[in-house]
Amino acid sequence: MRIEDLFQTGPRLNMCVADPEARRGTVFMTPIPDRYGAAFLRAVAPRFITNKARGKAQDRIIDAVGPIMTTTLREYAINTDLRAAHFAAQICHESFGFTQTEEGASGAAYEGREDLGNTEKGDGILFKGRGLIQLTGRANYESYGKALDLDLIKEPTLAADPVTSLKIACEFWTRNKLNDHADADDVLAISKIINTGHNGKTMPNGLDDRKACLTKAKRALGLGGVVATNAMASTRLRLKDTGALVKTLQRNLTAAGFEVPETGYFGPKTEAAVKRFQASKGLIADGVAGPRTLLALGMA
Repeated sequence: MRIEDLFQTGPRLNMCVADPEARRGTVFMTPIPDRYGAAFLRAVAPRFITNKARGKAQDRIIDAVGPIMTTTLREYAINTDLRAAHFAAQICHESFGFTQTEEGASGAAYEGREDLGNTEKGDGILFKGRGLIQLTGRANYESYGKALDLDLIKEPTLAADPVTSLKIACEFWTRNKLNDHADADDVLAISKIINTGHNGKTMPNGLDDRKACLTKAKRALGLGGVVATNAMASTRLRLKDTGALVKTLQRNLTAAGFEVPETGYFGPKTEAAVKRFQASKGLIADGVAGPRTLLALGMA
């Protein structure tokens, strides 16, 4: 089968998911059972032609995760191509191209970190970062272990198992409501939450690589590469507009240093913030967030 055939756009089927309150959202799944499987992950991942050790590690993880990827994502309502593209891009970056599910450092730096629940001697090393999105600290191991019905306190290395690490990443995605940001195609907001723990003003590490992974994921799924640029080419947000995109605009304005309430309503305060931002970037300060303004804010 050609990869183009695997990623062809097919009819959509409504599916049901457990716990709709936690995993809310319209559910669409392609009838292709492995649409987000190994071929998709390899299309997103970097190639390690000369580094054979990295290449073997990547094969091990992708071969383990690929067969269950689509069904696991479905359980967490990561069930549209845009959601799957954002998810795959982030876990690819976080795992160094699907080559590791455990941080290289010893974990000693986390010793005594009460904010991570490391209250006992040796907790830092025992509960070091593991997973496709790294799980760190006794408290997190306990919490996620309960959610997945695993005793990660007694067996913390289970978090590095590729299959378990995929479920941990999905659980993290759900707890932090990252589908909402994926639906708005907001790679910056997702990256901030994964890397810094919150969507504040601190910029995330590796943003360029996260964006590059997202471009490959979108292209693999037939979303035209950088779908946000295409979608935003005709988008103009202005006074009295409402919705998720307006909220994203407000969030990114605040992150850029032009604080505005995150209400989802484009009122006078948002217009004034847009004008100030536009002026700071040498753009026409008309208060309308068009393609150039959205691009400057990282929304395209």
